[in-house]
Amino acid sequence: MILSADGVGFGYRRGAPILTDISLDIQAGRNLALVGESGAGKSTLLRLLLGLARPTTGVIRFDGAPLTVGRPFRRAVQAVFQDPYSSLDPRHRIGRIVAEPLRGLGLGADPAKVTAALDAVGLPADTAGRYPHEFSGGQRQRIAIARAIVGNPRLLLADEPVSALDLTTRVRIVDLLASLCSSHGLTIMLVSHDLGVVAELCAWTAVLESGRLVEQGETAAVLGRPSHPYTQRLLASVPRLPLS
Repeated sequence: MILSADGVGFGYRRGAPILTDISLDIQAGRNLALVGESGAGKSTLLRLLLGLARPTTGVIRFDGAPLTVGRPFRRAVQAVFQDPYSSLDPRHRIGRIVAEPLRGLGLGADPAKVTAALDAVGLPADTAGRYPHEFSGGQRQRIAIARAIVGNPRLLLADEPVSALDLTTRVRIVDLLASLCSSHGLTIMLVSHDLGVVAELCAWTAVLESGRLVEQGETAAVLGRPSHPYTQRLLASVPRLPLS
């Protein structure tokens, strides 16, 4: 088990709970999708799993122990976010941006590792000397993924990583993520409302409604034979991305 949530709840003082009694496990080698409508609490749960906020109740565990955000965690767990245009600092060259996690981990900005990460996402070595504004949205998301994998993490937490991209670029990024799982031994937790992407990438799916997990299980079963009425409504209402 890389990361797990055990009875996790979250809310602000004097406000209604955002998350209630969330329990789920992220196992090495088993990609997990978290799906639900906007406002269901998906991004809040992701923040808790990243250690950016603390649960009000329950506990987040990393490798079986209560989560402490130190170098072992930051080396093992990285994130990719939705908007490839705002996630890259426009003032810095791509090489510096991709090397950022290496510096944060005290590993040094090794140009060879930066080149290897760019190559892994299908970008040439000379990308390192250029600036974010010189690239398309899909290329910027590849750069963001290169930054996330440069330190060889075990887990990638991806928050709607293709929703801001056009259809053709979405398919390419999904194919890239699937390839990285095979080539780099990467496990992905995917936050998404796109059930086509979920079916392509994730073996396990958890469904979040109004801050509560209402259903989870193998993706084929959850999407093919949903047992909860909310999941049934979600499947009926959310358009799917044709990936084949």
